[in-house]
Amino acid sequence: MNQQRQDLYLNLIEELLRCPNGQEPEVLDNHQDLLDAELIKMMMQVATMLAHENNQDAAKFLIHVARQLAKNLGLYPQLENSTPVNS
Repeated sequence: MNQQRQDLYLNLIEELLRCPNGQEPEVLDNHQDLLDAELIKMMMQVATMLAHENNQDAAKFLIHVARQLAKNLGLYPQLENSTPVNS
């Protein structure tokens, strides 16, 4: 990933953290070109950093958005037909 793309990811993450509650889908829709696995990876890295800075709410929010985005992009495993394991 080049520095320019990394900066675009960080700008998008900052925009998501600052946008009013409920407007996240609109923000993501405005940046379709950045929605990929690398963005999700960057979101998780920023969430980890936020957690280490004792900003738990922002970290949880970013993880939630990353998880939803991963599901929408087909990158999150679906366990619909899983069978419970009996010990």
